[in-house]
Amino acid sequence: MSDILAHVFRTFMSQTGQRKELDVSPPPAACNTLLVGEQSTSRSVLLLAAVTAASQMGLRVMFFAQKQIQSLPVSLQKCVPSLSPESLKKITFSYPRTLEELLQQVAALHESSNTSPTPSSLIIVDRLEGFLCAPASSSQSGFHPGEQSCAAHLSALLCDTAAFLTQVLQQRVPSSAPCRVIASFQSERDTGKDNRGPSAMDPILDVLDRYFEVRCTLDQDKSYEAAAAGLWEMWHIYFSGTGITDTSCTKEDRTGVAREWQMFIFPDGSMEFKMV
Repeated sequence: MSDILAHVFRTFMSQTGQRKELDVSPPPAACNTLLVGEQSTSRSVLLLAAVTAASQMGLRVMFFAQKQIQSLPVSLQKCVPSLSPESLKKITFSYPRTLEELLQQVAALHESSNTSPTPSSLIIVDRLEGFLCAPASSSQSGFHPGEQSCAAHLSALLCDTAAFLTQVLQQRVPSSAPCRVIASFQSERDTGKDNRGPSAMDPILDVLDRYFEVRCTLDQDKSYEAAAAGLWEMWHIYFSGTGITDTSCTKEDRTGVAREWQMFIFPDGSMEFKMV
């Protein structure tokens, strides 16, 4: 599987996993990823991806979120205890409040590429549903009217911007890795606000899947075994989508294409991953 999240999971594999010497270069193929799951956990994974891309891969990261990030999660501080200020300078945080502001700021990345010495190689959007939803105080709470077209418009712009920045990066340095997009989304079904039943398809998620080649789904394990293992939280991570191309990979490369991982969050806040 060819996305940055796979590199993150390999980097922070548990000591009992198949750890080996890792190539810190990003994978060669462009692959945009949709992270689906609970908000706070998804944000921790997004921030871990941003920090790993900046500190280990040397990539410039553009991170969009509605709510300002006051401090790094404890889990991230545990994973990267010696994070340098220089690495954080490679991450630009922006806080658009509305869908319209997000669209404008993403579109502006086309223009900034002419003046920036190094355009972004990774675009991250935290909580797409927050931009596609009307404010709770609005008379039209829930998703915007025409929410599916809004989701399609935003997704298309993100993918187009990544493709454009890829061209700019490779014109300047032909060996540059492509620009990628990672965005998180929590469906109303996951929040318990959807009354259509567990088997109903989320129309927004269906639209997003058309634009993001890989879906990464977080599913919390609330079983007794997880609690008995002394874990604070245990999550199953499933990869799916057209961007997973594991048929040509050898057994030795399986850590890069694994369709399922486990994420362990311990009481002290530390986080580890294990390939299943």
